[in-house]
Amino acid sequence: MPRVLQEIIASKKAGQKLLAVLIDPEKFDPHNAKEFLRKIPFLTTHILIGGSTVAAEDLEVCVQAIKEQTDLPVILFPGDYRQISDSADALLFLSLLSGRNPEYLITQQVKAVPLIRKTSLEIIPTAYLLIDGGKECAVEKVSGTQPLSQNNISEIVDTAMAGFYAGKKLIYLEAGSGALNPVSSDIISAVKETVDIPIIVGGGIRSSKQLSLAYEAGANMVVIGTAFENGDFFSL
Repeated sequence: MPRVLQEIIASKKAGQKLLAVLIDPEKFDPHNAKEFLRKIPFLTTHILIGGSTVAAEDLEVCVQAIKEQTDLPVILFPGDYRQISDSADALLFLSLLSGRNPEYLITQQVKAVPLIRKTSLEIIPTAYLLIDGGKECAVEKVSGTQPLSQNNISEIVDTAMAGFYAGKKLIYLEAGSGALNPVSSDIISAVKETVDIPIIVGGGIRSSKQLSLAYEAGANMVVIGTAFENGDFFSL
């Protein structure tokens, strides 16, 4: 089994919680990579890199700058099929299951294959569910899809189960960059009780209390991005 996924699964079985910092290359200065990494929470276990509108060349520069300064696993979190870098360790091969736009269910994935074949990246099939975070996010705009309502937990659970049945290895519950409301504990808990694969939760988490609630509800990995970019995230 590939190393990054294996380690995530092992952490789930051991009850260890993972923390990832998401870097948007459009908002990142590669010359300050060392200083950036010095400031990330000390509990950080993974680095995610990607964004909805990032150019491939900017992604590559960002990945290389980060890899030069850390041994933490660097995982691509692509918003577009061109966001591929062989300098990273792994790629979340995302399917936007919460939407019904074939471009982000399968078309982008097919376009990515010729690029991926040229790399040694570990590919991790991931069910990506966009949950309403209280404001329109970049994923919603770019994909032309609507997020799932936080009030419709049964639909969210069924969508996650569909991803599990389709062979996805991770479930990513995403409230969107800069979300006003993170994914609720009730949603995380309901998905955890139904789907026996690791759960990643991101979007709108700005405090240690929100982080703890996500972990307690069943998140195996929590992703922070906007809050850390803005410099107002808690110290860990």
